[in-house]
Amino acid sequence: MSFDVEKVRADFPILSRQVNGRPLVYLDNGASAQKPRVVIDAVTRVYEAEYANVHRGLHFLSNLATENYERVRAIIARFLNAPREDEVIFASGSTEAINLVSYGWAAPRLQAGDEIVLSVLEHHANIVPWHFLRERQGVQLKWVEPEADGSLPAEKVLAAVGPRTRLIAVTHMSNVTGTVVDVGAIARSTSVPVLVDGSQAAVHMPVDLSLLGVDFYCITGHKLYGPSGSGAIWIRAERQAEMRPFMGGGDMIRTVTRDAVDYADPPLRFEAGTPGIVNQIGLGAALEYLMSLGMENVAAHERDLRDYARERLRSLNWLSVQGDAADKGAIFSMTMQGAHAHDISTILDKRGIAVRAGTHCAMPLLDFFGASATARASFALYNTRAEVDALIDGLVFCRELFA
Repeated sequence: MSFDVEKVRADFPILSRQVNGRPLVYLDNGASAQKPRVVIDAVTRVYEAEYANVHRGLHFLSNLATENYERVRAIIARFLNAPREDEVIFASGSTEAINLVSYGWAAPRLQAGDEIVLSVLEHHANIVPWHFLRERQGVQLKWVEPEADGSLPAEKVLAAVGPRTRLIAVTHMSNVTGTVVDVGAIARSTSVPVLVDGSQAAVHMPVDLSLLGVDFYCITGHKLYGPSGSGAIWIRAERQAEMRPFMGGGDMIRTVTRDAVDYADPPLRFEAGTPGIVNQIGLGAALEYLMSLGMENVAAHERDLRDYARERLRSLNWLSVQGDAADKGAIFSMTMQGAHAHDISTILDKRGIAVRAGTHCAMPLLDFFGASATARASFALYNTRAEVDALIDGLVFCRELFA
């Protein structure tokens, strides 16, 4: 199917509003994406007509909610082309998902002196859980720096693997620079388990877990046009068998007595308590919406935006773009001499343009680039070339104010 961006934009109610008397130009998608009508309607429908707690209930609404909720596991598996839907574990997002692996898989297995290989590209969600193991168990973090252009060759990550490496934890796409990492090449070239933070990549390009060969792959719903508090992690069945439960409570057990507990089979073993029922159903609606558009079509549209934005940004010789690698998503982090990133963001906001300013939960990467903060414009499937032009005009206006 062809990709009609104006038709797509009509699916997102918020895009018709104005901010500060200007049409909204939403370029903060790397933080969180807007929601299409089908997601809003799905969430509303559940609360208005279908809500009940899931599992174990024998009444009509509970059975209906359980069916709709569990159906999302299959939708996620289809979206990621995962081998098995029971390898999909629900989480509130990538942060909880990575902490699940840190506590449930890594903590019982790693000893003082064991190594985890990390890249400097990582979001704090894929750094701090491993620092917990460094602080508490003496695990060593082995850092891999990107190239000057922000790229991260697979061979550079593999070169950091040693005899005591127990895990490689790496992003699939940087939330700061958009750099795409060939995680499949990494996973297929080592026997060390590989965890991939797919929070950004799954939004912007097709992901095929049957080909990548990784062991853990997490997604977060609010970036995928779904509700906040939704997400999942795919964990290979062999790795699930090596894990202990992350949290204890209802739904993750078979039986509990005064003297013992018998845990449920995965994935329920790792899903304690009443889950984010409505949020996950909304995520299912978002993923079905994306699949109806076709992720190849989404990726092609965003490549066009990336190339156009890159060309226009390069014409501004007073602007620095950090990590503009050849293979990247439509994410641009920028600095301007004489203007703080917060000033840039504030001035753009007055023109209705939403960008993010700060460290983007990636302080090691900003340190690598020698920047204390950047202004980040991150594009999505509903953005247009005209919005790129609006961004450029806004940046020129900033420059004139600070010249």
